[in-house]
Amino acid sequence: MRRFAGSCWFVYNKALALQKERYERGEKTLGYAGLCKLLTEWRTHAETTWLADASVHPLQQALKHLERAYAKRADLSRLKKKGKHDRFRYSDPKQIKLDQANSRLFLPKLGWLRYRNSRDVVGTVKNVTISLSCGKWYVSIQTEREVEQPIPNCGSVGVDMGIACFATLSDGTVYVPLNSFKRHGAALRKAQQAVSRKVTFSNNWKKAKARVQRIGNARHDFLHKTSTAISKNHAMVCIEALQVRNMSRSAAGTTERPGTKVRAKSGLNQSILDQGWFEFRRQLDYKLAWNGGWLGGQPPNAGAVRL
Repeated sequence: MRRFAGSCWFVYNKALALQKERYERGEKTLGYAGLCKLLTEWRTHAETTWLADASVHPLQQALKHLERAYAKRADLSRLKKKGKHDRFRYSDPKQIKLDQANSRLFLPKLGWLRYRNSRDVVGTVKNVTISLSCGKWYVSIQTEREVEQPIPNCGSVGVDMGIACFATLSDGTVYVPLNSFKRHGAALRKAQQAVSRKVTFSNNWKKAKARVQRIGNARHDFLHKTSTAISKNHAMVCIEALQVRNMSRSAAGTTERPGTKVRAKSGLNQSILDQGWFEFRRQLDYKLAWNGGWLGGQPPNAGAVRL
């Protein structure tokens, strides 16, 4: 699975470098079909014949991801990194076999794999994503099924985001901030120092890297629990559309016009980014949709709620 994941980010990076070269020369970038033709050549080339050891479907899916990312913002497309983007996806349902009774999954060139079933898989399997996190491999199975549109029977609520109080609801409910970086800053610093002392990609390096990832997952867990609690108990949620990028802009200024109170603003910026407001809003949006609810946003300096 590590080799398959490595093959995927290698193909992604190779295709991205090619697209950037064509873009800089003023040539038209290749589409998905053109990249797939190159992939066939790469799999038979003497220097990259090892790509043929991986299933072709995850490699093609990596090219689809590149096409989508490059078409959206060519200047923001970044290279995939080993140890950070270890994942691959099978998107052809005909190649996937799921045996829930025995908790096993069949994938091309991997065979039958045992997995720990966290929930029942309902509907028609559309794709399967294998990813590495905290030293363990996880499988995400996406399905398609028809469900009745839920009718929410709860009321509406407004949410005010902040730093002293992560979220204050109009009904009086207050969610205390986790302040993950501030709370785990010392442990995170020690864990990152331990990673820097290890031989890259050795077994001890992987264990130290997993400790860093576990600390990072604390905030993600907090955001999920908070957004789930709000979405289940309210049919409509109105929340500020905060411009986090502008709010967390540096106050250092320029050489000609240096800023003031740079250290205080730096601490404030760190506290703002530590809250994860954008991710919280994103989770609220799709969780409310699941329950038949709505998410309303209030643009900055606006007096009315936009629904």
